[in-house]
Amino acid sequence: MKRLPNIILTKFISLSLIAFIIVVTVSYYYLKNNYIAQSKEELNKFSNITIYEIKHKLPFNELASKIKQSADIRLTVIDSSGKVLADSDANVSEMDNHKFRDEIIEAKNYGSGYKIRHSKTLNKELLYLAKKIDINGKILYVRVAKPLSNINKSLFKFLSEIGIIFLIFLIVVSYVVYKISNNIGTETDKILNFLEELVKQKNSSTIESDYSYEFYKITKLLSKTSKELKKRDKKKSKYTAKLKLANRQKDEIISAISHEFKNPISVINGYAQTLTEDKDINPKIRDRFLEKIYSNTNKLNDLIDRLRLFTKLEDYKQPLRFSNEVINDIAKEAIDDIKYTYPNREIKLLSDENIVKEVDRELFLITIKNLIENAIKYSEDEIEVHLNSNSLCVVDKGIGIPQKDIEKITKKFYRVSKHSWNNSLGIGLSIVKRVLKLHNFSLDIKSKEFEGSSFCVIFSD
Repeated sequence: MKRLPNIILTKFISLSLIAFIIVVTVSYYYLKNNYIAQSKEELNKFSNITIYEIKHKLPFNELASKIKQSADIRLTVIDSSGKVLADSDANVSEMDNHKFRDEIIEAKNYGSGYKIRHSKTLNKELLYLAKKIDINGKILYVRVAKPLSNINKSLFKFLSEIGIIFLIFLIVVSYVVYKISNNIGTETDKILNFLEELVKQKNSSTIESDYSYEFYKITKLLSKTSKELKKRDKKKSKYTAKLKLANRQKDEIISAISHEFKNPISVINGYAQTLTEDKDINPKIRDRFLEKIYSNTNKLNDLIDRLRLFTKLEDYKQPLRFSNEVINDIAKEAIDDIKYTYPNREIKLLSDENIVKEVDRELFLITIKNLIENAIKYSEDEIEVHLNSNSLCVVDKGIGIPQKDIEKITKKFYRVSKHSWNNSLGIGLSIVKRVLKLHNFSLDIKSKEFEGSSFCVIFSD
C-alpha cells in the first residue's frame, strides 16, 4: 500500500497534466478560431481592394501579382463558367475548372463564400474567400486565399512557451507539494505511532502538533482520549483491587464465622451429649453444664445479631428511633450486660453529671458495649468509661495498637494481624463507626503500644 505523501504527489502531478492537456486543447482551438476570424477580416479587406481595382480596369494578372507581393495573399479570378482567368501563384492553363469549388458555389448562391481546404496546386492548407461581382453584366468570381501554416507555427510557438512555463511551474509546485506531503506524512506517522503505543498500553498519554489547525485538533482529541483511557484503566485496576479485597474479606469472614460459630456449637454439643448419655449425672454438674449451654447459646445469638445489624447498617436499612436519652443510664446498662458475660472484669463509669443527648437508644447501647468489649479483649486491667458533655471515652491499659493500624481498625473485617479473632468477626468497630455517623458523632482513637488505648465518642454540638 502506498504512503500518503506518494499518493498526494502522484495525484497532484496527474491532475496537473490533465489540467495542462485541457488548457492546451482549449487554447489551441480558441487561438486557431481567433486567427481564422482575423484572417477572414484580412481576406475580406483585400477582396474589396481587388474588386475596386478590377472595376477600374486593372489587368487581372497585374492585380494578382500586386496583391501577392504586397500581402502574400493568393488571388484568383474566375469567370461564371469556372474557368480561371488569373492566379497569383499558378499557371492558369494548368489549373482545373473551379465551377464546383465549395467557396465558388457558396459565392454564387449567397454573394460570398468561405472554405478551408487543401490546395493541390500549392500543396498547402488554405483559407479561401470568394465573392461574386458583376462587371457590366459579366459575372466574375474574385477569390483570395491565405495559407494556414502560419497559424500552426504561431500556435506551436505559443504552446511551446506555455509548456516550458508549465514545466517550470510543475517542478516548483511539485517540490512544494512534496515538502508539504512529507510534513503531512511525518505528522500522520507521529499519530500512528501514538495510536500503536496506546493500543499496546505503553506510557504515552499526550501528543501535540502545531502543523495545522486540523492536526492540532486531532492530536488534542487523541491526548484527551488517551487520558480518559488511562483514567478508566486506573478505575478498572482499583475496581479489580477492590474486588480482590472483597473476595479476600469474604473468605476471611466466612472463615471467621465458621470459627466463631464452631466453638460455641462444639461446647453446646459436648455438654448436651454428656447430659443425654448420663442420666444419673450429679445435679450440680448438670446445672453447670446447662449454664454453659445457655451461655454459648447467648453467644451465638449475639454473633447473629451483630451480623444482622452490620448488614442493615451497610445497606442503610436499619430503622432509626431518636429520642432524648440520659447517656449515663445507657452506659450503666451496657456495663451491667457486659459484667454478666465477664463477671471477673472491673469496669468503672466516671461521670460528674447526667448527660442528655438525642440518640437511638438501642444502637447507642450496642456502640458502648462494642467499645467496652473491644477494650476487654486487649486488656487484663480494669476498664474506665469517662463521660462528660463533650465525649464518652472507653480507656484501657492493655497492649495498645500500632500507629499504622489505628486508621484501619474501624474498617470492616479488619483486625490487627498479630492477634487472633478472639471471638470477634472484625465488625465491632465498623458497626461503631457507622452508628456514630448516623448520629453525626465521631470516633477519636488514641493508643500507645504496651500502654493502652482510649476510644472516644465525640458528641456533636
